[in-house]
Amino acid sequence: MVLGKSLIIIGIIISIFGTIFHFQGQGQVGPESSFMYANPEWITQGIIIAGAGIGIIISGIVVRFKRSL
Repeated sequence: MVLGKSLIIIGIIISIFGTIFHFQGQGQVGPESSFMYANPEWITQGIIIAGAGIGIIISGIVVRFKRSL
């Protein structure tokens, strides 16, 4: 049960970072001096990172569900 909860928390944190990176790539958030600010490459990377976080969240939910059976 601890493993599933840990995966969910880690997935949430990674998804938040991916979302922040995505918005920095669009130039909507962060300091203008950042190398990620208004950089289209970070739009794509942010989406990939957020997607990985969602995958980890789903894995954590599956682990919690299977251990509760």
